[in-house]
Amino acid sequence: MRKYLLLFLAIALATITFGQQKTKIGKNKKAVIESIDGKYGQLTNLSDKIWAYAEQAFREKKSAEALIEFAEKNGFKVKKGVAEIPTAFVAEYGSGKPVIGILGEFDALPGLSQKAVPTKDPLNVGEPGHGCGHNLFGTASLGAATAIKELIEKGELKGTVRFYGTPAEEKFFGKLWMIRAGLFEDVDIVMDWHPSAVTVADVQSSLALVDFKVEFYGQAAHASADPWNGRSASDALELYTDGINMYREHIKPTVRIHYHIQNAGEVVNVVPDYSRIWVRVRDTKRSGMEVVWKQVERMAEGAAIMANVDYKISLISGVHEVLVNRTGGARLQQNLEYLGPISYTAEEQVFAKKIQEATGKPQIGIESIINPLEETLEHPMGGSTDVGDVSFVVPTIRLGATTAPKGTPWHSWAVVACGGMSIGHKGMGYAAKALAMTMVDLFEDADLRQKVKAEFKERKGDYKYKGIVPDGPPPIDWSN
Repeated sequence: MRKYLLLFLAIALATITFGQQKTKIGKNKKAVIESIDGKYGQLTNLSDKIWAYAEQAFREKKSAEALIEFAEKNGFKVKKGVAEIPTAFVAEYGSGKPVIGILGEFDALPGLSQKAVPTKDPLNVGEPGHGCGHNLFGTASLGAATAIKELIEKGELKGTVRFYGTPAEEKFFGKLWMIRAGLFEDVDIVMDWHPSAVTVADVQSSLALVDFKVEFYGQAAHASADPWNGRSASDALELYTDGINMYREHIKPTVRIHYHIQNAGEVVNVVPDYSRIWVRVRDTKRSGMEVVWKQVERMAEGAAIMANVDYKISLISGVHEVLVNRTGGARLQQNLEYLGPISYTAEEQVFAKKIQEATGKPQIGIESIINPLEETLEHPMGGSTDVGDVSFVVPTIRLGATTAPKGTPWHSWAVVACGGMSIGHKGMGYAAKALAMTMVDLFEDADLRQKVKAEFKERKGDYKYKGIVPDGPPPIDWSN
């Protein structure tokens, strides 16, 4: 018995020692945690303002102004209207190397207006809403940057911290024009995060994507009296979508094709002389996406020939898949393990279960487990982001933080609801801490920076980055 007791005490002592080692962090990491905790109320108010503004691509004037005001009040030097985009900006503090950047998005999605309640109930019917949690995204990133700024100001860290206010991620991918303007050329490493249903050091890629518009031009005529004098642009559009849908059988499982019919005629008794469709092609690799993209474009010519109409294809924009950085992800993982999972109140669990009930998901509540660092998949499925293009220009470390319960449909009213109450707020604050702690590591550890950059160079190889972006200024004055 005495032998087992001694063994138990030895194991217990080892556990305590491990726990003590685990909880040892440097003073700078403690300082950023304290800074974010101290500003939690301010950050929550900022997030809620942006949540209420719910502005779409390139029109995020109030949202950008709110972030800029916070940055300026906290001592950042702000460059406004960068890359020919009125709502794009860069907030910077410090001087010299290293330059550590952090991305912040703040645009909303159309038609998703929602109150902060767990049943579908629009705040303003038909208006936009933050169905991807970008009100939390920009706020948390700026909170992290501010905590780092304070350490640079005190002389505890040396270098430059830079916050990128990046608009229009949901529709036009504003970062493409910011890259084209050279705004990332002198950055050593960039931090990024995204609201999620899980908390994870994100070492998975995303889907490459291209958007283009096809317009068909025919001849109007009376649909009953003399339809033989008409050449229907709507017929061409229908033939085109039929071709796309038949093509689906012959593409790889990693490919996705979407389209949005924007105009197919105005009235039933006129042969339409104009039609327009927005087409999107994705794949896990840009190389695979490009093959499908070109084939789908060729189909437009075939549809035009069959309907005896003219056609025009216009590039909107496109994004690369994310270039993963596991070295940075591993250091972020250590900081997640120190912070541990987010805790939730009984009221928040009830809210989460009601969200799951309303969206037809198992009512398991919300959790924020910190699992071990994932293996990187060759062909992960999911969404797309213009962060992918940033990751091909500068090494990028990414985080996912829980802001909604598992199973919540993304880009939906349910995410809007969570982003406007304490579940989203907690994820925002947690993300700010994890990002800031990892930024401390990057400022303090030159060897870590070198290893992150070495992995970036190895993964990128000989590939020469070229953005999928049309010539000319960004489409600020879009209508559809």
